[in-house]
Amino acid sequence: MKEYKIISKGFWKKDVFFEDTLNQYAREGWKVVSALSNGHGDFSKVIFERDKNKY
Repeated sequence: MKEYKIISKGFWKKDVFFEDTLNQYAREGWKVVSALSNGHGDFSKVIFERDKNKY
């Protein structure tokens, strides 16, 4: 079974902090399955997936 998580990048949040957040989720076993743009070339939402029973 899979579980999913959606995170948003705040408008004023710097890329380096968003990258740190993505890396933290990767260490917890999450994989990015989709990244949505705000239309201005910036990612606004990221959808993660991982096996529910593994963690």
